[in-house]
Formats: sequence, structure tokens, C-alpha cells
Amino acid sequence: MDKKYFILSLLCIAIAVKAQDSTDVFYRHLKLNELVVTGVTGDTKLKNSTAPISIISGKELHQTTSTNIIDAIAKQPGVAQITTGSGISKPIIRGLGYNRIIAMNEGIRQEGQQWGDEHGIEIDPQNVNSVEILKGPASLMYGSDAMAGVVILHGAPILPEGEMKATVSTEYQTNNGLFDYSLNFAGNQKGFIWDARFTDKMAHTYKNKYDGYVPGSQFKERAGRLMLGMNKQWGHSHLTLTAFHQTPSIVEGERDEETGELECVTDHVKTYSKALPFQQIRHYKAVWDNSFNLPKGWLKAIVGYQQNQRQEFEESEDEYELYFKLHTITYDLRYLSQEWNGWKMAGGINGMWQQSLNLGEESLIPEYRLFDIGGYVTISKTMDNLTLNGGLRYDNRHIDFHSRNFGGITGSIGAVWNLCQHTNLRLNIARGFRAPNMSELGSDGIHEGTLRYEIGNPDLKPEYSWQADLGMDFSSEYISAQVALFANRIENYIFAKRIDRILEEGFRTYEYTQGDARLLGFEAGFDFHPIHCIHFANTFSFVDAQQLHVDKDAKYLPMTPAPRWTSELKYEITHHGHNTFNNAYVALGLECNLAQNHYYKVDETETATPSYTLISLSAGTDLNIHKKKVAELYITADNLLNCAYQNHLSRLKYCDVNQVTGRHGVYNMGRNIVFKVILPVTI
Repeated sequence: MDKKYFILSLLCIAIAVKAQDSTDVFYRHLKLNELVVTGVTGDTKLKNSTAPISIISGKELHQTTSTNIIDAIAKQPGVAQITTGSGISKPIIRGLGYNRIIAMNEGIRQEGQQWGDEHGIEIDPQNVNSVEILKGPASLMYGSDAMAGVVILHGAPILPEGEMKATVSTEYQTNNGLFDYSLNFAGNQKGFIWDARFTDKMAHTYKNKYDGYVPGSQFKERAGRLMLGMNKQWGHSHLTLTAFHQTPSIVEGERDEETGELECVTDHVKTYSKALPFQQIRHYKAVWDNSFNLPKGWLKAIVGYQQNQRQEFEESEDEYELYFKLHTITYDLRYLSQEWNGWKMAGGINGMWQQSLNLGEESLIPEYRLFDIGGYVTISKTMDNLTLNGGLRYDNRHIDFHSRNFGGITGSIGAVWNLCQHTNLRLNIARGFRAPNMSELGSDGIHEGTLRYEIGNPDLKPEYSWQADLGMDFSSEYISAQVALFANRIENYIFAKRIDRILEEGFRTYEYTQGDARLLGFEAGFDFHPIHCIHFANTFSFVDAQQLHVDKDAKYLPMTPAPRWTSELKYEITHHGHNTFNNAYVALGLECNLAQNHYYKVDETETATPSYTLISLSAGTDLNIHKKKVAELYITADNLLNCAYQNHLSRLKYCDVNQVTGRHGVYNMGRNIVFKVILPVTI
């Protein structure tokens, strides 16, 4: 850690840190009996959930600085992100990512070429009202690809009967000139409901202390959403249509050997205009969500269609070299019983059909068709101070590439023991399953995003995992503390290994293979609330991810996040009153990423990353006029001291060396001041 941050760091040191990072964590823990999560089977009180779950409220999302939705949740303990500049982020949960994590949105799994390093999540953050993060194998409910966990992105709740509401929000960020605005109009009239939104966003190149402005880091986004439906006594039926367009340029990091400056293909380095190379991404989604009230339970049926178009332009703005077109149909039919004598039961079938086409001159993965089907049943029993649950599932996935079939039996069993009014003890054991994706099975070409030639392995076996979670949480009037331990053993872990063959000049050749792996780690936390208006919250997360039975240079899994400690001291100036400035606060934040010396060393695939500390300062308030809220106002200064740093999971860390300074790669964003305004109008 740099010396100039050391004294500031000492001021914020806490002995323990929390498992669920939240500015409202104390309030949430006092309300465990009321807080309900949906990521498990049916609606379940958080205090009765055996699996580790983090929840991010809409208020927290408003107070968070981000450039995309994954960036907004990546500071949660146990959660990280692989980034390619400021516009592209992929989630990592407890050291695992890519097709080992499912993102759920509008009730269905998001499918958009998530196998690629430089492929982000095609979801408008303005459509997300709250987030649930399931940590650990969730194959029981979600099937293949949920081995590391699930990110559930919830939309805004349905408005009460007879109410209509319009919202206008806007945001500006000083570092990359990010500007966005979002218009929303929703209502509920006699059971007829609607929710419409339009969002526009643009950002020019970002800058930092060492690189100046970074060519290729600009991007533009435009998104729309329309939901129409009926809520009646028999249940509900909702139809949702979304469109997401994004044009991110790609940072190549090439430098002038004499000056060391990053090369720019446009006349102005600080530009909103796209520059070669760039991607053009279009994602369309239609979801029909139905729920029927039955005498002793609920029957839910969700059908969705998605189309993902991903084009890559390298030499000309008018001609694409790569063009992936992905069609996906998902289905989910389940029955949830009402509770009787503490018992609850759920069962169902879900899966997807998928077709991928190559419409460009170049291709990396072959065209394919895929069909998934899985069935499951779960049972839970709640007693006075003990909750037990468990379930079993069977999945089958067929891919027409070499006519491969993958099947797996998964399940989980867990318990929550309410030791006393303030303390809960949790234990969960889960079996995970993941079929290999088409990139791992059939790649044969240059993967520009990884700067290597990739060869698939059609003989790969599916991954299986066993994970054990043990956690304890405590909450009282002044203190809340949590600790969560996990151990994960993966059979047939799939990874890319370099081989001694040159298939394309200037590119190293990698071939997919598999072995065994184990991951150990913990998240812990402490929130001190000495008086009503002061919160001192801390988090710490750590994961040790290793391959088994390999040479020492290949011992650690690639893309493993560094140990991270966060701390926030928050002062609430006014709270739940009728002042002109209500719910006003100021907060000082610290994020310390420790050195990551456990990395995949083979052929310098990865390098060590030194520690760094980021300081932030934020403030916010609700603006009331005549005792009615008319606006939410937020201002945040991220990286306040303009620290020059590289996150271990940044892909730009491996760009060209600056021959003048000797520094490797491109650095992350420097100081960034963010202004955000939300204007709600209730009719």
C-alpha cells in the first residue's frame, strides 16, 4: 500500500468485516423477519435461507457509482468483475465466472455470448430496482451454468391500484464525460398495469494519471423496455419487451515506442465517436410471465425469447469481420405450495433451446444447436428455531456439435438454527453441475479479446462440484457481525492451457483441457452503530483458488480476485423526517485491494498485482417541498486521491509495455466525480 494512504487506512481499520455490504445493513438485520428473498424456491425470509445470499436495495444502487450493472454490484463481498475498460464487465463470484454464473433478468436467464472475455451483460441498469446474489452452486433451481452462483436482477415492483408514476433521472461523470438520462412511466389502473422506460447513455474515453486519456474506452448505449399486463384475483399475466443497443470501442493499448503514449486512430483522443476496432451489440428480449393462484399454492409459467447480435469491426466501419447471432428460447414451469404445519414444497421443469449462427467472414466457434431440460423438487420444514431444506434435480443438455449429451444429478441440503433472538447459524452442502460451452468444445481461431489462438476440445467432460458453506450472523441494537466460510471442490475443471504450436504468427496457441480444482475462502463483516446517525461498516473477502496435481506455475486458477477490504463511515444528517432535506447523509469510503501474488504463471499468462487503496467521499439527500419528495440528489467523488492502479481482473493490464516508463498495460480510471438526479412524479 502506498505510504500516503497508510495513515488514512489506519483510521478505518476494523477487526471484522461483513458478508452483506450495505449502507442500510443495520436496519436490514433488525428486519430479518420481514426481508424476503426470491432466489431460492418461492418466497423465503432471509433469516431462514440456508444458502448465502447478498441483497442490494434500490436505494443502494442509486448511491453507487458505476458504468454498468455489474460494476454497480462488484463491491459486494465475494463478488468481483472482469473488466475491459469502463463499458464491459463480467461478474465473478468467489473466484469463478464466465459460464459458471447465471444472470437472471425479467424472470429468465440472460443469454448473450457470456463465454467471451470481452462480452458484457446486455442489461440496462436503469431497469434494475434491486439485486439478489446467490453465492455457491445453485444448480438445483437454475440447472447447468449456475455452479458459482446466480445474479438476480429485479425490476421495480408493481405500483398500487389506482396509482401512476413518472420518473426522470440523469447522471454525469467528470472523468469519462459519461452522460445518461432515463424516462419512465408506470401505472396500475383497475388491474391493468404498465411500465415503460427509455434510456440513453454515452461516455468518451476515460483518463488516469499515467496513461492520460485511453483510446478505445468510449461507448454508447440505448435501451428501451415496455411491460404490459394484468393483475387479478386469479393471479397475473405480464408481457415484457426489451431492446438493448451498445457500441463499445475496444482498447488495444498500442503505444508509440519513442514517446510511450497510447496510439489513437482518431483525430481527438477525448471523443464520444466510435473508433476501430469496435463492437456493435443488439439484444432483444420478449418474456411472458404468468402466475395462477390455486387452492393450496401457485402455478408459475414463464416463456422467453432472446436474440443476441454481436458484430466486431476491425478494419472498416462498414464491414464486420465477426458476426455472432444467437437465438434462445427459455421455459420455466413450477408449482409452489402454501405452507402447512411448517412444510413447503416446490417442483418444476425448466430449460432452453438455443441456436448460434456465424454470419461474418471470420469465426471463432462453430454454429450449433443446444437443448436443455431439467426437473427438480424441493422440500423445506420450519420449526420454532430450526429450518431444514433440501432438494434434487436432474439435467440433460444436448449439443449437436459431435452429438454430445451431458447429464447430471445435483442437489442441496441445508439448515438454519436460530440460536437466540440475535444469532443465526447456517450450514449448506450443494452439488453443482456445468456442461462445457461451445467455446471450450469447438474453438478454432484467433480470439482477439484474449490475444491468442484458441483450440477447443470436443472430448471435454462436464464439471461437477461439491461446496460446503458455514455461516453465522449476529445483530443487536448497536452491532451486527457476520462470517461465512466456504470450501468448493470441482471435478473436471475446464481451462485453457498453452501448447507448443504456432498456428497464426504473432499469437500464442492455447487448447482447452481439464483437471481438478479446489477453492477455499471466507467473507466476514462488522457494522458498528453507536448512535442513531452514525454507521461504521467494514467488509473483507478472500478466496484461494488452486488447480490440483499440476506444476507450481499452474497452481493457481487464472482470474482470481485479490483479497479485498472495504470500509465506510457514514453520518446520517436527517432521517425519515419532513425537512426540506430528508434522509441526508455524508460518507467516507475506503477500498483496499491487497497484493495478488497467487496467479497463473504459465507463459506469463498472468502477472502479480500490487496492492492499492481507493478513497471515496459521497453525499446525498431527498429534496422535499411541502412535505412531498420531489427529487433525490447524489454526489460522489470516487478515487478521490487520483490513485494510479490496475485491478488484478482488468484485461487491460496485459496491453503493451510503455518503453519509456517500463510500466505494463493500461491503468484503471482516475478521479471521477459523479452527479446524479432522480425526479419522481406520482399521479
